[in-house]
Amino acid sequence: MSRVSNLLWATLLVAAQTLGAAAQDRGSVTKLPLPRFVSMKASEGNVRRGPSSTHRIDWIFKRKDIPLEITAEHGHWRRIRDRDGAGGWMHYSLLSGVRTAIIETDMLEMKAQPDPAALVVAQLEMGVIARIQECGLEWCQIRSAGYRGWVHKTDLWGVKPDETLE
Repeated sequence: MSRVSNLLWATLLVAAQTLGAAAQDRGSVTKLPLPRFVSMKASEGNVRRGPSSTHRIDWIFKRKDIPLEITAEHGHWRRIRDRDGAGGWMHYSLLSGVRTAIIETDMLEMKAQPDPAALVVAQLEMGVIARIQECGLEWCQIRSAGYRGWVHKTDLWGVKPDETLE
């Protein structure tokens, strides 16, 4: 092969690998992006060692609305992980597309507007679960315990740094 042919072949190979990587960033079942955040719909959910009900239960989540990250799909099963990185397989029926987040900063000030100088409407303790209403580049509007306001996205686990939600 000529040098030009080798260069063309190498370029095509890199392009094919890039397309293959992009295809792998989607779930094989749902075709939704991977990884992605969801929340737990049920008040209790078994986390199994593998993607079937015959696999051993490693632990049980007992916190409704907890945000989880889906990292893989297999049939009706989703491989999930929590904010501590602990993971396993959970049946899809226990999960919801409703977006929630865990407060990562103790006594986090929830603001009336997405502005550091805005009025504080509430303070949230670390570990509180909040429902995400929307997210811009830096701020997310959340709802928790009857309060609605804005917090810095970096103070939440359950939304990606570059993610925007409407």
